Amino acid sequence: MRRLLHSRCRRPSCGWLGLFPNGGASERQFEEELEEEPECFQIEKPRCQEMKNWSKIRKLGHFPPRAIQIMQKKPSWRTEDEIRAVCNILQVLDSYQNFEEPLQLLLAKVMRFERFGRRRVIIKKGQKGNSFYFIYLGTVAVTKDDDGSSAFLDPHPILLHKGGCFGEMGLLDASLRRATVVCMEETEFLVVDREDFFAYKLDLEVQKDAQCRFEFFRKMDLFASWSDKKLWQLVAVAKIEKFSYGQLISKDFVESSFIMFISKGSCEVLRLLDLAASPSYHKWVWQHLELIDDRPLMTTLREYSPMERYKEFQIKSYPLQDFSSLKLLHLQKAWELQGTSFSGKIRTSGDSLPKMLGPKIKSKPTQSIKCTMINTNLGELPKEAVVGAYVKVHTVEEGEILGLHQLFLPEGEHDTRPFILLSLGNEMIRIRKENFYELIDSDDEMINKLLKLNTAFPSDEDMCQKFLQENSWNVFRKDLLQLLVKHRQSPPFPPIRPKRKGIYDPRSVVLNLCSINKTTKPCYPIFKAPQKYLPPLRIVQGIKAPRYKIQELLPQYKSAGVLI
Repeated sequence: MRRLLHSRCRRPSCGWLGLFPNGGASERQFEEELEEEPECFQIEKPRCQEMKNWSKIRKLGHFPPRAIQIMQKKPSWRTEDEIRAVCNILQVLDSYQNFEEPLQLLLAKVMRFERFGRRRVIIKKGQKGNSFYFIYLGTVAVTKDDDGSSAFLDPHPILLHKGGCFGEMGLLDASLRRATVVCMEETEFLVVDREDFFAYKLDLEVQKDAQCRFEFFRKMDLFASWSDKKLWQLVAVAKIEKFSYGQLISKDFVESSFIMFISKGSCEVLRLLDLAASPSYHKWVWQHLELIDDRPLMTTLREYSPMERYKEFQIKSYPLQDFSSLKLLHLQKAWELQGTSFSGKIRTSGDSLPKMLGPKIKSKPTQSIKCTMINTNLGELPKEAVVGAYVKVHTVEEGEILGLHQLFLPEGEHDTRPFILLSLGNEMIRIRKENFYELIDSDDEMINKLLKLNTAFPSDEDMCQKFLQENSWNVFRKDLLQLLVKHRQSPPFPPIRPKRKGIYDPRSVVLNLCSINKTTKPCYPIFKAPQKYLPPLRIVQGIKAPRYKIQELLPQYKSAGVLI
């Protein structure tokens, strides 16, 4: 139908071309009309092209063209729906989310879009601040020089990425810029100018946030001796950030360049523990692998006699030796002293050491594990058993500080292990360490207070032992529950559960040592976590190991659901 209408719309114009043999302006006009499609079909092609361009822009992460068109309007010309649309787009910026909703709407109303290339200086040190910037795409560097050239020579410059913001406090106090900000690549900004900042009373909203930070610091005993003027200097270099439940705050806050004050909520300190590096884990794994053939408990629970305990100790500690040759040598010397002739010769080894006869007492049979082994610093370990686990180290509550626990320790005593910071729904105030050090310089009272904040985290060996204890308890509790609760053989109305489409499988986070000797392995995805300078490590939440039957450990439970 579309082709038929299209041909009918174009057909009458074809005969008119012969009226202009010399090809004048009218002929070109008709040719342009021929190239145009009917009005009913002009909408489809631009929409398809716009969708292709939009999908390409989304993949690259650029600011949407529609939002750029809105920001080209004057703030007073923008409708409420347009402001809401821009506000929704800006939710991908972390710094924008940290503001309250009224301030977010005001910012969306007055922002304008800018794009600058590499090496462009955005803010110059010593100049008056005229704008407030949000980074939508790209990276900028903060330097102390005037032209920002040191950022391209420094191997570890101070960088701000997508979602960062800068320059808001310079608009409030009209102070000179204390640093230079330069683009490290092509960067897109959302800019708030000074005129709009005060014309639409954004300064009042920003002042409210600054006042909240001031009141939080004033309530802390750490800053009780500071004057209001000095405390406002701390507020000027501090930024508040909000994190939702389960959001990652820092992969390693020990190496972070920020000091973090928890103003609301709480967060957890986690440690990625390499279990294969723990002696307790090696011992635990091999003790359970001895039971891989599912032998009965036998005499394990009965009391050993003193002679059996001594023989077991002798087998485990020392090899059983034959001392008969030493006894015969002693007899030969005694007979020679008494004048007794002894014609036979005693055959002994050259070094007169006792012979190794091997264990005469029957010990537990060893089970040969047929699987790939890996040599670790503590010995061999099955390849599948080289795993890691996330262990909770500490819970940081409201009012606590992170980043100062090793401030005044000698370099040799610093704990360089990486620790992860995970949010449980919290707000925090971040301050760069160099700015904080400048404020506490020559303040002896503050330094004495900070010395008391030193907190030591447990060692990896202690955390590994705690993990194994919790794992053993979880396994025992599950076995006991299955023994006590009699399972229903056939449910009256089995629920129809739709199959979940995804890669997650409960077995993915459980290490099964029972199937370590099997040739056919079940196929399900596993999760791996990256390590610094080391290959990725498989992550587990629990370990299922060969174990004795609970009926042998607790003989009073003979059948499921019956307690005798």
